[in-house]
Amino acid sequence: MTHINKTSPATDRARRLSTALGGLVLAAAALWPLAGTAQSAPPAPTVQLPDFSELAERVSPAVVNIRTTEKRGSSASPHDGDPNIEEFFRRFGIPMPNRPDPRRGPRDDDEPRQRGVGSGFILSADGYIMTNAHVVDGAEEVIVTLTDKRELKARIIGADKRTDVAVVKVDATGLPFVKVGDVNKLKVGEWVMAIGSPFGLDNTVTAGIVSAKQRDTGDYLPFIQTDVAINPGNSGGPLLNLRGEVVGINSQIYSRSGGFMGISFAIPIDEAMRVSDQLRTSGRVIRGRIGVTIAPVTKEVAEAIGLGAPRGALVQSVEKDGPADKAGLEAGDIITKVDGKAVEKSGDLPRIVGGTKPGTKSTLQVFRRGNVRDLGVTVVEFEPEARPTRRAGAQPSPAPQLAKSVLGITAVDLSDAQKREMNLRGGVRVEAVDGAAARAGVREGDVILALGNVDITDSKQFANVAGEQEKGGKSVSALVRRGDSATWLVIRPGK
Repeated sequence: MTHINKTSPATDRARRLSTALGGLVLAAAALWPLAGTAQSAPPAPTVQLPDFSELAERVSPAVVNIRTTEKRGSSASPHDGDPNIEEFFRRFGIPMPNRPDPRRGPRDDDEPRQRGVGSGFILSADGYIMTNAHVVDGAEEVIVTLTDKRELKARIIGADKRTDVAVVKVDATGLPFVKVGDVNKLKVGEWVMAIGSPFGLDNTVTAGIVSAKQRDTGDYLPFIQTDVAINPGNSGGPLLNLRGEVVGINSQIYSRSGGFMGISFAIPIDEAMRVSDQLRTSGRVIRGRIGVTIAPVTKEVAEAIGLGAPRGALVQSVEKDGPADKAGLEAGDIITKVDGKAVEKSGDLPRIVGGTKPGTKSTLQVFRRGNVRDLGVTVVEFEPEARPTRRAGAQPSPAPQLAKSVLGITAVDLSDAQKREMNLRGGVRVEAVDGAAARAGVREGDVILALGNVDITDSKQFANVAGEQEKGGKSVSALVRRGDSATWLVIRPGK
């Protein structure tokens, strides 16, 4: 028997609506993965590594190998005695620099021998070439090899050891030359390429990225740091951006073994071109100086004396009768600006002053004893023999006035003769030291010039100032002169 269930029209309509809604739900569920994909974030773009082949082909003709020679009997090659380097040359069948090729037999003692191998790049079509000063230093003959295998003798136009930049000249015309780039547009992480002659292997191309800019290694210039493979022989070669522009001169490597370890340094091309222009014009570089020796300002000292952030250059000594002395600069001053240019770190000062034309009247902004003041100074020409005058003499004899021990320091007055000898207006000599002052680095024989932002005039005033600061229990900054140099030390009472 068949049973038929009957429904009312309303019930039938409800059933049809339910069926339709169910279909829509199923359709939506089926489309949900597609909808989710469409609304999600687009996939990250594929990063394609640069192809250096076209760049290398275009720039290589302007890069040269530089070989220098010297008379036999001169200093040995820097590679002599290194078994790893010797094995490298042996395997590739390349004669060691400064070593005779055994296939040529003995040679005369007066015959020039190869002194070293470096790199360079052509600046102009008429044969001016830039390289490192250490590549051509002491060379009797400079041989430039072009990519077309032509060998040309070069003459040294000028070399500046402070920046390690040199310019040589070959007698030729119509030479390919490099395009100079803008270092200010160079970014950390940007791809760069080097071309040079590592170990004498001509036109070797290596690549990497810019690791850091304005890297201060203690030299006259801030360097570009890269991870481009640089080895002996690359010195003087160009560092290029992806547009084929020179942005630096490969100059130094950090290495414990003498080989590449992932850190190399290049001279910024803008600094090098300024030196190059002077070398081509006059054969030497003219720099300014003001006659001070300086040191960095530490965070601890900056906070103790109220400077805030560590910045500027701490004046350790002032050359007697030099420009800074005549301007009123004193040991312990911190130079924070030169003609409005900020001195962020001590290395900035010689670069700014060095780039100032001798005879220029400049304004130094100086932080002294909690106050900022401007001092006018006339920059003079830097000469190799110009150095801060050393005033060596007998150890100052104790003056009769003796201050009681405070901060762990027992101090005595300076005599008038001692003040004249050291070019001082005040200060006290440390007769004995222990406790907190000794731990801070104060030594017997030091001269205390200031405590905090208070100048010390004599032992009595020193005892009063030191006693008050000692009661506070806070760190005390002391400007200490030792020999011809002065520095700040931070004394922590009770520690």
